[in-house]
Amino acid sequence: MKIHWTDASLIACFRDGEIVICMKIGAELRFPVAKNLRLAKGTAKQLNNIEISPFGIHWPDLDEDLSFRGIADGDYGQLRTKSDDRIPSFGVQ
Repeated sequence: MKIHWTDASLIACFRDGEIVICMKIGAELRFPVAKNLRLAKGTAKQLNNIEISPFGIHWPDLDEDLSFRGIADGDYGQLRTKSDDRIPSFGVQ
């Protein structure tokens, strides 16, 4: 399924150590919070306080922003990983 980056997210949450983003088109993006230094230090309450915009997500309590495109490309922000570890997890509900 091709994701169009103007398609907004329906919901984003912290679950089982991962940020899970369900897109309107049915695709799901997810990544472990351990891949981002700011998010890795957050509490469950802070990690679940997510603001959604048309192009990404923001954690106001943690001062972190990530774009949907970046997440899909394996760029989780603060902590860079080697290229073979930057494969996003996609799923269709």
